[in-house]
Amino acid sequence: MEHIYLALIVVLFLLAISDLIVGVSNDAVNFLNAAIGSKAASFKIIMVVAALGILFGATFSSGMMEVARKGIFNPQHFYFSEIILIFLAVMITDVILLDLFNTFGLPTSTTVSIVFELLGAAVAVSLIKITHNPDALPLSEYINSAKALAIIAGILLSVVVAFTVGAIIQYFSRLLFSFDYERRLKRWGALWGGFAITAITYFILIKGAKGASFMSDETKDFIHQNSFLIIVYSFIAWTVILQILTWLFKLNILKLIVLVGTFALAMAFAGNDLVNFIGVPLAGFESYKDFIAHPGAQPDNFLMVSLTGKIKTPTSYLLIAGLIMVLTLWISKKAKSVIKTSVDLGRQEEGYERFEATGFSRVLVRGSSNMANFFEKILPKNLNEKIDRNFDQTPFIEKQKKLGKDAPAFDMIRASVTLVVASILIAFGTSMKLPLSTTYVTFMVAMGTSLSDRAWGRESAVYRISGVLSVIGGWFFTALAAFTSAFILGYIIFYGGYVAIFGLLAFAAFMVYRTHVIHKGKVEEQEIEKELEEEVMTNGSFVAKSSDNVIAVLEDVGAIIERTFKALANEDLKKLRKLSKEVEKVNKKTKKSKDNIDKTIKKLEESSIESGYYYVQVLDYLREIAHTITYIVYPVVEHVDNHHKGLLSDQIKELDMIQDGINKLLKIINKAIKKQDFKLLDDILTQQKIILDLIEETRKNQVKRIKNNEAGTKNSLLYLNILSESKNLVLYAVNALKSHRDFVNDMNGSED
Repeated sequence: MEHIYLALIVVLFLLAISDLIVGVSNDAVNFLNAAIGSKAASFKIIMVVAALGILFGATFSSGMMEVARKGIFNPQHFYFSEIILIFLAVMITDVILLDLFNTFGLPTSTTVSIVFELLGAAVAVSLIKITHNPDALPLSEYINSAKALAIIAGILLSVVVAFTVGAIIQYFSRLLFSFDYERRLKRWGALWGGFAITAITYFILIKGAKGASFMSDETKDFIHQNSFLIIVYSFIAWTVILQILTWLFKLNILKLIVLVGTFALAMAFAGNDLVNFIGVPLAGFESYKDFIAHPGAQPDNFLMVSLTGKIKTPTSYLLIAGLIMVLTLWISKKAKSVIKTSVDLGRQEEGYERFEATGFSRVLVRGSSNMANFFEKILPKNLNEKIDRNFDQTPFIEKQKKLGKDAPAFDMIRASVTLVVASILIAFGTSMKLPLSTTYVTFMVAMGTSLSDRAWGRESAVYRISGVLSVIGGWFFTALAAFTSAFILGYIIFYGGYVAIFGLLAFAAFMVYRTHVIHKGKVEEQEIEKELEEEVMTNGSFVAKSSDNVIAVLEDVGAIIERTFKALANEDLKKLRKLSKEVEKVNKKTKKSKDNIDKTIKKLEESSIESGYYYVQVLDYLREIAHTITYIVYPVVEHVDNHHKGLLSDQIKELDMIQDGINKLLKIINKAIKKQDFKLLDDILTQQKIILDLIEETRKNQVKRIKNNEAGTKNSLLYLNILSESKNLVLYAVNALKSHRDFVNDMNGSED
């Protein structure tokens, strides 16, 4: 029996390693967002600073391990076998849940996930105990529900306070420094740096000392009793030191603030959130040691009273976990996806927006705009003008143009404010014993500072707000999903035994592998797009890019049309559903090209500006071509899915002829584009006429079938729609070629 439970403890630790990997991938955004977004240093330097912060903070986690053992449920009322069941359900759920969030690049809270997983699994086991034992205690005796309610309150508090404070501090910071901050920084930089690093120092001491495994109680008491003096002396010392370094070595104070702040938040993450990953396995290990220390004890009647006491976690365990976190930070591509979401939502410039606008985001933007207009009217004109000058982004935009692909998403004034405000709020929350989440605070401060910095202009506000609301909604969904999943897994493990445990482990492994494959595909697409965006645009490379784009879309469209007609003839719903996903990809591709048209045209050489007009036409026609296959494939999927009558044999033959004609046309068009041989246009127009005549003849045949009652209503509507959209496809394809020809000729002419 002991060997079986030892194996389960090993499983818990293996799950903990996996959980560390997926957890760091999600929480990396907390401490890397500001440094990476502002490009305060090279990526390697930022990662080294963050890694040191994680290792340092890992030793501060000892005091936080209480949450996993007795923070959510009362362990003295549970038997050893039940405790292990709870911990297994929690760890399996946590790995799957966090990995899903990472795959889709959404930052969530590991604190909320672990708390509600513990709550869900503990409630499940408690209900099982109550159901099977008439003498069982009431549910309130098993569960510490006050902790869960405190976490929910912490979500609301973190979101509102962090966003508001971040927005206010950033507004006044921008008034003080403006976007052209170098000149003013010489005057006020040392004071600003002294204040910022003092706040971060206080944050490190207050946040870190609370759970440090190597710090004596006397040292902790000294820090707590002399907090005010520490703040005053730190401010004076840092201000003087920074001013001297600025005079002697022309120190960039903002870079120092951002890097120190990154270290502090990385330390806080490791110190606060390490419990979320290894707290449960360590609690399981402590339970096992207590169990085997009592020979003859049975797992089903051995109460875990020992977990109610205070247990100090060995520093060596914490350092090992810290090393795993550091390695993950360096190699995890999913961490970069989560960081990208946060940076994109706060970037200063406009462009492609990942999130769609919602009705609620439109209402918020409209209300905020009306409020801004009201204040603008009541404030004196000269004051408005002075404020606008400080918020003039021209200096920042000019720097971005000079730096090109190395340009930051926002400047270091905002990065330093984000880190300092987040540090102060987390330190204050810790000192007041409020359950603030590092994820919530840092993310919402970053969003508040971006709002005040006017990064959310009229071009992007509705999309950015939708993105923020999506992330916040994900936080609440985390709580619900974590509780429900762990609750269900608790029941499955209890009634399924060891078979259920290994089945769930296999499922978790499959899910991690599956999400890895999905994420790998996304990363490859993003890397290709990044290479194209960073490519220096000469006339030749621009023509080549446009040619490749048109050819790729037409090839995809030809393949989709051919497979759609075959699947319709065979009434193959499975293939049609796959095709609808491919259509969606083509739509996204053409839409993204069109959405980024301003960035692309800006890269054109001055001599080829007129070519932009033809390039816009090409993208318009590609977008219309994508629409035609959408209007063909989706109705076909619906028709087959509704089990309407299939095509007649004559209709299948006619569609085969049309499809052959379309494919032949698209191949000639692609040949003309590849070789830039536009003399083929005569052959293309001839082929176009053949297809259009064939479509008209087919339409007449269908009308005859309708008159002779050979085809039903649904059949006729679908068939006539296919013919109409096929005609549009042929017309748009040839028009796209003509526009591309004009574009190429104009570009080649401008080179001469």
